[in-house]
Amino acid sequence: MSFGLADQQRVGGIQRKVYKERGRFRALGYRARAHRWVTVDVVRVKNRIKSVYRSRGVQVAGPAVYAATKRGDFQMRLPREARPLVEVLYEELDGLVALQRRAKKAMLDEAKRHAEYRLVRSCPGLGPVRTAELLPIVVTPFRFQSKRGFWAYCGLGIVQRSSSDWVRAASGEWTRASVRQTRGLSRQFNHTLKAIFKGAATTVIGRGGDEPINRHYARLLEGGTKPNLAKLAIARQIASIALAVWRTKEVYDPERLESSA
Repeated sequence: MSFGLADQQRVGGIQRKVYKERGRFRALGYRARAHRWVTVDVVRVKNRIKSVYRSRGVQVAGPAVYAATKRGDFQMRLPREARPLVEVLYEELDGLVALQRRAKKAMLDEAKRHAEYRLVRSCPGLGPVRTAELLPIVVTPFRFQSKRGFWAYCGLGIVQRSSSDWVRAASGEWTRASVRQTRGLSRQFNHTLKAIFKGAATTVIGRGGDEPINRHYARLLEGGTKPNLAKLAIARQIASIALAVWRTKEVYDPERLESSA
């Protein structure tokens, strides 16, 4: 996707250009982007460290290989020639982790300056980081006329696609084809928002507890809904809650959600 957009920009082939003014969330947007990019770099370096061990037949699983107290034990399992490479990667990881902490603190300090942070933060599954990343992307909830438009923007909206809707009958007339249309999620969406709400749904489901959203998830599974589709429904519900509390400027109330359900 990124390569395709870059190639279209190179040849001037982008047909739809969108500019969104972040307004008072501009500073938060840059800080959230910095934290997100540094986090990606941390994950990349961690994968490189494990790839070096696995390339030499050393079994590594979990975060123990990154711990400073256990690095020496893992390094002794490598050939002498490969150890300098891992040492460089460990040094890079330490620097990136420290930078990640500073970027996270700067992002959260900026996010707490906005009243919307407390509102959206009260939604289930939306922790401090997800809320801080969400605010500069959405900017205002009144951009969307309904929750379905917001679902589509988040990549959670279901659309219907088909390659042929009309066929020629034996009489020569064109009639609508009696075929089942292919259904799927919207293809044009904000990838960060989709990751935020899918991650929030994963958090809520994994946490369990006696909450309206968890009971809704259990009812979906009991009704025969596949787990991936039930998780999608929970992500859409969380997105709707976030949009509602932002519009009404009221914190999330589980009892109110239960009574409306």
